[in-house]
Amino acid sequence: MMRRLLALAALGIAAAGCNPQPPKATPSPSSPAARATATPLILDIRGHGMPNHPVHLIQEVHNRVDYDLLASSYESRGPQGASRAVFQDARVTFHRNGSSIAATAPQAVVDQFANTVTLLGGVHARTSSGMTLECSQLVYVRATGMLHGDGNVVVTDPKGFRATGSSFDSDISLTHMRMQ
Repeated sequence: MMRRLLALAALGIAAAGCNPQPPKATPSPSSPAARATATPLILDIRGHGMPNHPVHLIQEVHNRVDYDLLASSYESRGPQGASRAVFQDARVTFHRNGSSIAATAPQAVVDQFANTVTLLGGVHARTSSGMTLECSQLVYVRATGMLHGDGNVVVTDPKGFRATGSSFDSDISLTHMRMQ
């Protein structure tokens, strides 16, 4: 009986040795498991334009220009598709539904994650219909095409009518405006 038990044990050990388990596979770099644990690449990009050749950024949506930005320099940092770029001496023209507004400011921030363009440091703007706008800060929300301005807001129409306030929300033509 003891011999049988030893023989069965030896046979079990031999069978296990002849049937090893395959090694666990490591996920390929393109597999979903590998992508989920991969650290995103952080991009740090800087550039300078020249007096006759400024930095130029054109953002298009469905084959139409959403905005056109010119600047003396820029600095961008963040993961691809969610970066934040800061432009110096910015000139931006926003286009929407046949209207446009051209604005200048000492600084513009393009935030891909928030989907906004923010002009800072004193904004001066003019619509395609001749209305003018001044404010401390102007935010263009790309998803809606709406503007939000803060700080010493002054809007003047071509006939000389002038409105002032501390903030406003409007479309880019400045015709559908709510001011406070």
